[in-house]
Amino acid sequence: MAKHPDASYREPALRLLPHICARCGREFEGKRLRELTVHHRDGNHDNNPADGSNWELLCIYCHENEHARFEDFKSGTEPELDPKPAQHRPLEGLAEMLKKKK
Repeated sequence: MAKHPDASYREPALRLLPHICARCGREFEGKRLRELTVHHRDGNHDNNPADGSNWELLCIYCHENEHARFEDFKSGTEPELDPKPAQHRPLEGLAEMLKKKK
């Protein structure tokens, strides 16, 4: 059976880092530990220092989201970092409508 491509750094990362997703904070143990992935902070999968300083553990959902955000950024479709507040007020006239009903 072939080794998983990240086998060289997955084991050390799991020994060094707490089994908690660095994004959502969920804890993983037992069989669910396989849902925890090693994310390279600088994006370079060849940068694997022994102290784990380029790694963080992310659950499969947060890891996918992190890579999707990076792809959005590269394509120029990154959402605004400081979006404008919502302008739509769906319940704005509700108080007046309720008064008229009485």
